[in-house]
Amino acid sequence: MMTTVERSEFREAMSRLGAAVNIITTDGPAGLHGLTASAVCSVTDDPPTLLVCVNRASNVHAALSANGVLCVNVLASRHQDLSNLFGRGGIPVHERFAGAEWRVLHTGAPALADAVVSLDCSIAQVTDVGTHSVFFCRVQAIALGAHPEGLIYFNRAYHDIAPSAHDVCHS
Repeated sequence: MMTTVERSEFREAMSRLGAAVNIITTDGPAGLHGLTASAVCSVTDDPPTLLVCVNRASNVHAALSANGVLCVNVLASRHQDLSNLFGRGGIPVHERFAGAEWRVLHTGAPALADAVVSLDCSIAQVTDVGTHSVFFCRVQAIALGAHPEGLIYFNRAYHDIAPSAHDVCHS
């Protein structure tokens, strides 16, 4: 039995699936680019691999494909304005990157200096599904931030994730 789920119903359902907020960056022959994304997850630890989903209509998509590298920068609550800056269209690339301090780890993709964690990757494989491409990314370098906290997007709003008092007392 085949059922059809309406796009609006699916989007509403996905708004209730909390996800980490990340800024995906790239640099190389196609230039410096970045976007805010929540469709990121671990695939395997052997070899360390992530997947990142990006809409093919995004102006960053072509740069990711051409550069062959990206950095997943996991955000904390202090990065909400930066997330919004990278999430809005029409803002010049240099203005987006001027909003924070960046460094380079291994691939040349910008790593956010105060990210919760930055995962610097080479793109190993790309698969198209519907409107998006799924980039399978081999982790080349990791920079752990000083504070294990997080920023989650849930029900169309930001939510802070902080260590519990128990975690703070025992670290």
